[in-house]
Amino acid sequence: MKKKFIVKSTRDFDSIIKNGICIKNKYFVIYYQKNNLSYDRYGISVSKKLGNAVFRNKYKRKLRAIIDNYKKVYINNEDYIIILRKEAINQKYEILQDSFFAIMNKRTKGIK
Repeated sequence: MKKKFIVKSTRDFDSIIKNGICIKNKYFVIYYQKNNLSYDRYGISVSKKLGNAVFRNKYKRKLRAIIDNYKKVYINNEDYIIILRKEAINQKYEILQDSFFAIMNKRTKGIK
């Protein structure tokens, strides 16, 4: 994922979480809101409660790979904050990918 597609600043994270719309499923909590750019941006958060730095980075890499696959299908000009839930630990990549696609398809259809 290129750097321009990443939400990095704390101010942006806080703004999206405070003012954005939230959707949830078993493995993810996703906040999103429109941006004024011609592309989507993604921020990923994995809590320290879930594991050490190696563990958190491993799951962030998995999520980035899933997002790269998703970006090929949809462009909504929105900012997303994706928070990994505890239930996602030790799940296979395919299960996480299917869950992510399901929640994003639910989001694009406007169902909350």
